[in-house]
Amino acid sequence: MSDDKTLRAPQDASRIAMGEDYEVRYWTGKFGVSRETLQEAVDAVGNSADAVATYLEH
Repeated sequence: MSDDKTLRAPQDASRIAMGEDYEVRYWTGKFGVSRETLQEAVDAVGNSADAVATYLEH
């Protein structure tokens, strides 16, 4: 079963899927950052939403 791309929030809220535009829109809005900043955070700490949130707080 494939993901429903019409959903506004990610299927797995513990992980950030940078390859899914709707997830990138969700996470950039949630964290108040650009796509580039989100990508930098994911590159630095992985795709765990908690790790990215902690990274972005500093």
